[in-house]
Amino acid sequence: MRPVSRQDRIRLVRDGPSGVEAIHARFLGHAYDMHHHEEWLVGVTHRGVQDFFCRGRRQRSTAGRVILIEPGEMHDGQAVTPEGFSYSMLYIPQPWLNGGLGLSDNIATRPRGQPGFRATLSDDARLAAAIHRTCALLAGSSERLVRDAALDAVLAGLKRHFGQQDLSVHQASPVIARRARECLQDDMTAEFGADELARRAGAENRFQLARAFRAAYGTSPHAFLVQIRLTQARRLLKAGMRPASVAAACGFSDQSHLGRWFRRAYGLTPAEYRAGCTGVPDFVPAGE
Repeated sequence: MRPVSRQDRIRLVRDGPSGVEAIHARFLGHAYDMHHHEEWLVGVTHRGVQDFFCRGRRQRSTAGRVILIEPGEMHDGQAVTPEGFSYSMLYIPQPWLNGGLGLSDNIATRPRGQPGFRATLSDDARLAAAIHRTCALLAGSSERLVRDAALDAVLAGLKRHFGQQDLSVHQASPVIARRARECLQDDMTAEFGADELARRAGAENRFQLARAFRAAYGTSPHAFLVQIRLTQARRLLKAGMRPASVAAACGFSDQSHLGRWFRRAYGLTPAEYRAGCTGVPDFVPAGE
């Protein structure tokens, strides 16, 4: 886990009616490890060079560029200059965006070829301005209609960036890898090892499973399991559950174990994320 820089800053707010989360962040050096989200990620870089791996290659976003990442797409993040980078990002729930664009409700079950983001980076100045404005409004105390209009402007801008997915990047999951993924999703707290997972998936051995899984999802079964647990942890924290209870419910050995992985993936502690989504700090007042 990277050392935490006192100059790193993350501010998170959540819009209750839409479920959209807005983050404004500044990082020096390494920001976060490889991870994915269940939301659509729509952001804009404000300063510096934002370097990240996504869709099989390294990408770099500079000031004014738009970043578009689909649900389930693995990515990391780091600065490549001493000045670091800052950005704003909207985390848009699948049902909200998919409803506006007529997409399936779950990207994991979308048919091949259904529209997605054509590219990860864009120089769309109008969309960049809409994202920046929306993040600022969600962080403030503007009226509901003003915030809704800003969100609608982002949705309208995104329509220009949807098209047929590049099937050379989004290959159909091999049967073995899909079965293994389903096993992990069905029981995220399970304690089975690689050999048992290979048996359940119908692989000849753990090595065949490892190759098939990495080819399909770009990571190992264990790393994918951690992402499943983190996704569920975010849901529970967003609902107000305390970090210690979340850790137990999601298969982490304890609260510290959850905290280490959560910070590596999102740059926030579980308590910080919970407070940002609910406004409830993670402490119990004296006497309670």
